[in-house]
Amino acid sequence: MEPPPPKGKSQGRLLVSTSLDAKDELEERLERCVTVVTSLMNGLSEREANDALNAHVCKGAQQHEEVCLGLFTLLLTESAQSQRCYRDLTLINRDGMNIVLMKINQILMEKFLRLQDTCRSQMVWLVRELVKSTVIGADGVCMTLMKQIAGGDVSLKNIWLAENVLDILVDQREWVLKSGMLIAMSVYTYLRLIVDHHGTPALLSLRQKEVDFCIGLLRERFMDCFIIGRDLVRLLQNVARIPEFELLWKDLLHNPQALSPQFTGVLQLLSSRTSRKFLACRLTPDMETKLLFMTSRVRFGQQKRYQDWFQRQYLSTPDSQSLRCDLIRYICGVVHPSNEVLSSDILPRWAIIGWLLTTCTSNVAASNAKLALFYDWLFFNPDKDSIMNIEPAILVMHHSMKPHPAITATLLDFMCRIIPNFYPPLEGHVRHGVFNSLTHIVEKRVLAHLAPLFDNPKLDKELRAMLRERFPEFCSSPSPPVEVKLEESVSLEMDNHASDKEDGCYDNTEAAFSDDEEELNSKGKKREFRFHPIKEAIVEEPADITPYVDQLDETLKEKVLQLQKGSDTETQCEVMQEIVELILEEDFDSEQMSTLASCLAELFKGHFRGDVLPEEITDESLEESVARPVCLIFRNLCQMQEDNSGFSILLDLLAELYQKQPKIGYHLLYYLKASKAASGKMSLYESFAQATALGDLHTCLMMDMKACQEDDVRLLCYLTPSIYSEFPDETLRSGELLNMIVAVIDSTQLQELMCHVMMGNLVMFRKDSVLNILIQSLDWETFEQYSTWQLFLAHNIPLETIIPILQHLKYKEHPEALSCLLLQLRREKPSEEMVKMVLSRPCHTEDQFTTSILRHWTAKHEDLLSEHIKALLIKNNSLPRKRQSLRSSSSKLAQLTLEQILEHLDNLRLSLINTKQNFFNQTPILQALQHVQASCDEAHKMRFSDLFSLAEEYEDSSSKPPKSRRKATVCSPRSRKGVAQPTSNEEESASSSASEEEDTKPKAPKRKRKGSSAVGSDSD
Repeated sequence: MEPPPPKGKSQGRLLVSTSLDAKDELEERLERCVTVVTSLMNGLSEREANDALNAHVCKGAQQHEEVCLGLFTLLLTESAQSQRCYRDLTLINRDGMNIVLMKINQILMEKFLRLQDTCRSQMVWLVRELVKSTVIGADGVCMTLMKQIAGGDVSLKNIWLAENVLDILVDQREWVLKSGMLIAMSVYTYLRLIVDHHGTPALLSLRQKEVDFCIGLLRERFMDCFIIGRDLVRLLQNVARIPEFELLWKDLLHNPQALSPQFTGVLQLLSSRTSRKFLACRLTPDMETKLLFMTSRVRFGQQKRYQDWFQRQYLSTPDSQSLRCDLIRYICGVVHPSNEVLSSDILPRWAIIGWLLTTCTSNVAASNAKLALFYDWLFFNPDKDSIMNIEPAILVMHHSMKPHPAITATLLDFMCRIIPNFYPPLEGHVRHGVFNSLTHIVEKRVLAHLAPLFDNPKLDKELRAMLRERFPEFCSSPSPPVEVKLEESVSLEMDNHASDKEDGCYDNTEAAFSDDEEELNSKGKKREFRFHPIKEAIVEEPADITPYVDQLDETLKEKVLQLQKGSDTETQCEVMQEIVELILEEDFDSEQMSTLASCLAELFKGHFRGDVLPEEITDESLEESVARPVCLIFRNLCQMQEDNSGFSILLDLLAELYQKQPKIGYHLLYYLKASKAASGKMSLYESFAQATALGDLHTCLMMDMKACQEDDVRLLCYLTPSIYSEFPDETLRSGELLNMIVAVIDSTQLQELMCHVMMGNLVMFRKDSVLNILIQSLDWETFEQYSTWQLFLAHNIPLETIIPILQHLKYKEHPEALSCLLLQLRREKPSEEMVKMVLSRPCHTEDQFTTSILRHWTAKHEDLLSEHIKALLIKNNSLPRKRQSLRSSSSKLAQLTLEQILEHLDNLRLSLINTKQNFFNQTPILQALQHVQASCDEAHKMRFSDLFSLAEEYEDSSSKPPKSRRKATVCSPRSRKGVAQPTSNEEESASSSASEEEDTKPKAPKRKRKGSSAVGSDSD
């Protein structure tokens, strides 16, 4: 299918514009680059033009960018020259096409809708060529180009783009298979587009190509598609009646191993949250910008004009109704406003979703939109999913009850009916997911309680009866799980960016616990606004394994039910051991692993609440603390060899458990540390980390330690020595774990860690990375920084290792680091490197750091300090040409200037005026000052006249030289000035060799003149 013909627009320009539009800055810049390239190539043969372009590119980075962008623009605007321009571009670029790729992404994201039709066609041609050439980064450009294919749009331009991008992916299939993310993004995009392509023969032909493409990737690379998460099932539901997808659904439901050995069934997929990148990829950049504007800038009550514009632009045709699902999924899963926005009068998310639902003109689209709204409810897991994903649905129902009760009624009816009808074999899981959602909503105070919504007189009797039948727990006021006052709630969100997991916190400011209750329940630990009394109330409810246990075979089901009924820990441990033995039998059906893990996670949920570490740590109390049923899995693993087949089976069970209960990671670490049976087996954790879905030791370890930090600070401190000693490469290379520790410990725990360091049980820093970690810590809180420095000083690391940090410290921004360094430097004997770093600090009247440490050293190490200052003065008293040489060879030395040294010395002189210190009477200092005075300019002589005057009366009385030499020695300051030039020449020669071996000078007698009053050489 060809692109539609140009409609009378100028073909020499990049963007469509009218006479009223201002000149686009990007277009102007690209046209200037075209002018440069054209002037270089004008009138030359192809070979000569290539040579001219290469010569220009070699002049510098700016010229390289000009030529690359000029050729790129010519390629877009002049289709006749495209082959030649692309060839020249591949030959002359020096950065792997990086500049061109960045500019393509910028145009696709910001200017694509304004591109001339010819330029748009050329852009697709260029992307095809980049893919053919396997340019690194071309996959990112492909994904950006796919984002421009709008859903619900069957216009000629959009269909042309969808078909051409598909052709690129089909023709370059081998290249596509090298990128897992591109596979997943392509499948997600075209599964969604298939729904729109029906009716005309041209569209049916395109749809068949899309079906073949998606089926091929899903069958060949299913686990790459698996990363899409539960929304993959939603998209597959929409195309389920197409014959090829009917066959895929049969395998998906009844023979999952045919798709991948790692795939256990549709429940595994539905339990996986869809990443926001996939939800965002089905909105064009323009749609995304408009939606984000409405949710961050438009005030509630003033949204109509913006909604009308959006409706006209994107939702005005029958085909565009399918776009509503994409918009709702995007709002629920991607638009997570900050606390500031949530508490303001900005248009809330539920209002936009209510508008999308009420303006829907198709029954099918309305049903799909409701499913999109509730989709994260169906398999909601509070440990993995975000409250922000389920909040819009409950608020739409709540706020629509008075003005639009029909909207609330239809949504509540849908919520009830979706439980048995979504997929009957998983009805128990769906019921559990919806129950979890409602419980979490009440816990987080999204609504104070649900009775006013579920048992409202505005709802008809049948619906209220159905709600009471489905959700009796939430139909009484107040609801049993959480008792709070019925008041307006304020929503707060706390984002955890490290793990890409959004965790919302909804707090009713009126219904707060007293300080005494808070202390009693949290035991003094920082819990980040979590209300533990509420959680403890929920824990008392018995474990419900009904949704899972029926899926187990009879033998295993019997053991799991015994485990549930076990009255004491010892009995439960015995049953758990029998379950482990059943798993290790050869005929165990591995497909039941996930279901078994769900049962165990539910049964053991009480084990993962409360403190693990005993109050009094003894051998007996530690062994008692690990005598729990879940620890039976750990113990069996420790007793096996890694090459044992049972070892990998138990690891798989742990990995499944980890998906359902992330706390099991740090519980395993605790077992490996505390249990005698696990002595020396800490490396087992690495095998566990590799078996999890994360598959990476560092990521898994950091996530587990973060979970431990949030739950139990005492346990974190207990584990710290073992974690650092067993996994040094993961812990010592960055400050991530250190920051977790110092962020929550108190002074007692800090002192305990310091004792561990002093006794050699704990190493938290090593020489190759300590400087970077200390620099990272400069952005931490005050107590965190002081704790970090205390832990560093407990180590036996030479201070010179970290002294370069002084270059990063500003006296107003980093007082913690400066004060710790100051106290440590006063204990040290100054080396030349230390003095150089101290003197390299900028002079400021309020910054007393340099003066204070220098003054201390003058009292304790007078002779040593004077020698170092003399050496630095002579080295830095050089000509401009020498400074340039030093600057190019040593960035550290380049930061120290002669003027800085003199300023600091003058401040030191002023601080010593009223003391008995005679530091400035030291011979090396006076010699160096004379040396500097003899060669510096008049401005410096005037500025530091008081400092230089100290050297005016200097005479050397260390020995009585011969008469002839005495005449040269004892002379007036005026006569000394007369002979200063030859002396200065001698010292310049000496200073130039200060950093190398001394050169032999032509006048040997002058080198040996130790008693000269003029200037002493380095040999002094």
